Amino acid sequence: MRRRLGTFDAVVIGLGSMIGAGVFAALAPAARAAGSGLLLALVPAAVVAYCNATSSARLAARYPASGGTYVYGRERLGEFWGHLAGWGFVVGKTASCAAMALTVGLYAWPGQAHAVAVAAVVALTAVNYAGVQKAAWLTRAIVAVVLAVLAAVVVACLTSGEADPARLGTGGGDVSPGGVLQAAGLLFFAFAGYARIATLGEEVRDPARTIPRAIPLALGITLAVYAAVAVAVLGVLGGGLASATAPLADAVRAAGAAELAPVVRTGAAVAALGSLLSLILGVSRTTLAMARDRHLPPVLAAVHPRSGVPHRAELAVGAVVAVVAATADLRGAIGFSSFCVLVYYAVANASAWTLTPAEGRPPRVVPALGLAGCAALALSLPFASVVSGAAVLAGGAALYGVRRAAGARP
Repeated sequence: MRRRLGTFDAVVIGLGSMIGAGVFAALAPAARAAGSGLLLALVPAAVVAYCNATSSARLAARYPASGGTYVYGRERLGEFWGHLAGWGFVVGKTASCAAMALTVGLYAWPGQAHAVAVAAVVALTAVNYAGVQKAAWLTRAIVAVVLAVLAAVVVACLTSGEADPARLGTGGGDVSPGGVLQAAGLLFFAFAGYARIATLGEEVRDPARTIPRAIPLALGITLAVYAAVAVAVLGVLGGGLASATAPLADAVRAAGAAELAPVVRTGAAVAALGSLLSLILGVSRTTLAMARDRHLPPVLAAVHPRSGVPHRAELAVGAVVAVVAATADLRGAIGFSSFCVLVYYAVANASAWTLTPAEGRPPRVVPALGLAGCAALALSLPFASVVSGAAVLAGGAALYGVRRAAGARP
């Protein structure tokens, strides 16, 4: 592949991957967990994201192949850990799809959120099935819309007479270390996409220098944007943020800019649809790769002769996402997704720890902090998310054992 991208390009791609629908969805459930400590929770979420992205970048330079941590875990830690990472990615990102679909529903038609979510999944699965993918210009357009909407929310809230700095206090009796960590785990969902920078090794100029620069820049800008949005929304809604179903739309209404509410709802729905489209695309391709290696049923490895897409994998992913979107709530979907994806990145950090200096190992503190941070955030998530996530991962491990046992028979 041609090396055409510089540091600025890599940062823009990272921002495009991160600043999306997550910020529209994650603030309310995180506020329920953290109370007035919501702003504090952004810091550990960003630190863990930085460590994960740095470890992934070094591994991507060493193993420039599709599959991400599915490949890194297999090559550095053994086949089982690769399988577990891939399984965690597929089930976690399937829950992310459901969360994005529910975000579309909650902003587009709150009274029929689940029905709208299912309709969105069906429509975008059909788009992917036909082989129609997002073009680069569409991605940039969606990012531009999202940034414009977020800027409008911040300005409307902070310049209104309803904004009260007292609502930003983090010293209230409702703040606890466990609540802040749980909120950080939920906010981690909003940083999803940073690993896109780590996969640019074949497309950037001087990747050993460019990627380590682009990651902290993109994460720093994203953190600043999220902090500004959180400050603006908290300043207007205060404790009401925790119970908001469409927090950014509710915030502009409370700020006296009700005319912006339809714009915010439209922006959130557009962002969520864009995220949902790319997520379905990514999950189906990882499902295809795992099916080819027989970590998932081989029937899912079929590629349509005309459209050239993994049609069975896409239909299977779409069906599962539709069921989850029809039955789950937003907080449950975000918590479950965060748990599984944190396990995925824990494997990435453990894999990066095994690199030698000659292989481009990051400073040891990075994978160590990343691994510990992933574990801490995962275990601090809502109890139901931890139990369901652990059960699904255990099921994946059991499937691996069955497959190994079947393969060992004479």
